[in-house]
Amino acid sequence: MPDAPGPQLEPPPSYTKYRARPRLLPRRHTDALAELRARDPQDGGRIRRRGAWTWQRVLKWVVIAFFGWIALSVVLFLVSAQIQAGQMSGATKDALDDAGFPLTSANNILILGSDQRVKGTKEPGASTEGPSRSDSIMLLRIGGGHNSRLSIARDTIVDIPGHGAGKINAAYAYGGAPLAIETVKQYLGVEVNHVIEVNFERFPGLIDALGGVTYTGDCVLSRINGGRRNGGYTLRLKKGSTRINGNQALALARTRKNICRPQETDLDRAKRQQFLLTAMKDKLTSFGGEFGIPHGSFYRLPLIAWRTPRAFTSDMNGFTLGGVFTAMATSGSPTTQVLGTLSGNVPEAEKDAAVRRFLRS
Repeated sequence: MPDAPGPQLEPPPSYTKYRARPRLLPRRHTDALAELRARDPQDGGRIRRRGAWTWQRVLKWVVIAFFGWIALSVVLFLVSAQIQAGQMSGATKDALDDAGFPLTSANNILILGSDQRVKGTKEPGASTEGPSRSDSIMLLRIGGGHNSRLSIARDTIVDIPGHGAGKINAAYAYGGAPLAIETVKQYLGVEVNHVIEVNFERFPGLIDALGGVTYTGDCVLSRINGGRRNGGYTLRLKKGSTRINGNQALALARTRKNICRPQETDLDRAKRQQFLLTAMKDKLTSFGGEFGIPHGSFYRLPLIAWRTPRAFTSDMNGFTLGGVFTAMATSGSPTTQVLGTLSGNVPEAEKDAAVRRFLRS
């Protein structure tokens, strides 16, 4: 007989799997076990609220935000400075002398600003292209406990290598920053370790990022690049203290003929340039504003960090430039020193005395 068929096995049932979507907020524990776990035996059995805001927690996040804001600013500064350092010519770098890190070793830094007019000016005879003279010449000595400044009047008569006697500002027109560096080194008998060429188109943006600076002094009335009617800029400042923006600060630094005070000379302009440098440093390093409220510059710190290196071209990378600014911020404000005479001829003894003060301070 054939075997009887065995029992038929039914196929296993099919199941549908469902996945719960992630919640934006965590589930609240409402069961008894979760409540028992949440009770704090050291606080009389009261339920311990997770994530409750305490002053310690608030302080922790304030500290994290503070240092995070500074870290972001440092990164932006280093990146911006590195970009600008790559634009410096090899000939300029070759003209410089070696030096140690600015925080621990004295560095002599030459600041140059040209008198080239902006494009679109209607000032008669103004040049917007080609060689230009150095509108400002200033030496900084920073690092190793030093902090001094020495401005050289643009009409000072010196020996320009390869061109004979002439005004010192003509060296920049003849050979750019390399020749200007060699001329200053030969004239003063000092080393020049770094150079900064101010970018007048971007300088106002840096002052505006700082929230402006305060000018304190006599009245100023000047017409830069022929004044507003000729496509330039007209500056008007009353005697006393005035908050000035970027365009006003640039015009103040470039003012050579003050219509309000016609007795002023190029030596007064050099003093104003040093004053602006001090005002910028004070704005950056002073966090205590009125009634103990921090200055707005701290809130703008990332923007300031990005724009500062872009306001000039320098051979210094971000770390070296940061060392310079740190040394300036921690060593006080030096006295104003300007080398020059109305005739342009500076006696040798006067020049030597100015150099000794510059190196000693």
